[in-house]
Amino acid sequence: MRAAVYRTYGPPDVVRVEEVPTPVPGDQDVVVQVHAATVGVTDGTARRGSPGYSRLFFGLRRPRWTVLGSDFAGVVSAVGAGVTRLRVGDEVVGVTGPDFGAHAEYVRVRQDGAIAPKPANLDFAEAVALIDGTALAFLRDRARLRPGQTLLVNGASGSVGSTAVQLGRHLGARVTGVCSTPHLDLVRELGADTVLDYTREDFTRTGQSYDVVFDVAGTSTFGRCRRILNPAGRYLSPVPSPSLLLLTPWTAAFGRRKAVVAFTGLRKAAEKTRDLLLVRELAEAGALRPVIAERYPLARIAQAHRHLDRGKYGNIVVTMDPAG
Repeated sequence: MRAAVYRTYGPPDVVRVEEVPTPVPGDQDVVVQVHAATVGVTDGTARRGSPGYSRLFFGLRRPRWTVLGSDFAGVVSAVGAGVTRLRVGDEVVGVTGPDFGAHAEYVRVRQDGAIAPKPANLDFAEAVALIDGTALAFLRDRARLRPGQTLLVNGASGSVGSTAVQLGRHLGARVTGVCSTPHLDLVRELGADTVLDYTREDFTRTGQSYDVVFDVAGTSTFGRCRRILNPAGRYLSPVPSPSLLLLTPWTAAFGRRKAVVAFTGLRKAAEKTRDLLLVRELAEAGALRPVIAERYPLARIAQAHRHLDRGKYGNIVVTMDPAG
């Protein structure tokens, strides 16, 4: 099978398409023929091996896993003898976990892994663009967002941010989205009550305060956002800066306003499956819509990484169809 392989850290061109062995299912395994996968921030960090501390996980001198990609959508092509949950031909979405492997024509996962039926109303690229391992875990589980609360999403047009805006509305919050000028209309269409252009104004100096600030972009800090948090407000970010890693336990013990970071990709497979099923339900009900910036065929995987490096809105999707 073809797969996007990298064997050294570096720029996008270190990722090349190679022929590698097609996975064979073990007794409890499922092999999925991948139709679409996303190229996300974690893939870029792993490919660069930067910041340096990320190599403690990805490999000190060279990549520990040579095929990137975590989120996938496709069709079950083979199952192990002990598999009862899925059948050949099932259309599914899933998450590989920390060992990657989805940027390939086939991927092997455990039947008790993070895998669920694909939303029936979406194609494979749309379905993979809605796989959410971050926004739901932060807003529902970490922020405990409730109806009537106020939520600011910094980075509202990105892959996580665009989902966070929609989930915030679904959870009953009043949502403010922060993005750049070209994406203001998109964020309004996603359901934000207020949209701020960060190129024209500093969202920490508008005079507004919020129950939750979700700094998806990681371009602000708890220190800067503390003044716009309501009493008992929470600042959340999926970007694990050294200061935020220190502030999370400190603010958990002292003070009412909290700083929160979490590694949602390390959650148990059962938790991820629960979220996949909820996202499927919301998508089929029309409460969530995918946002895709560009679709690239696997042969152009390096170009997809270049797109990632220069910044993006929505999701970058790689498809296994040579035509894209």
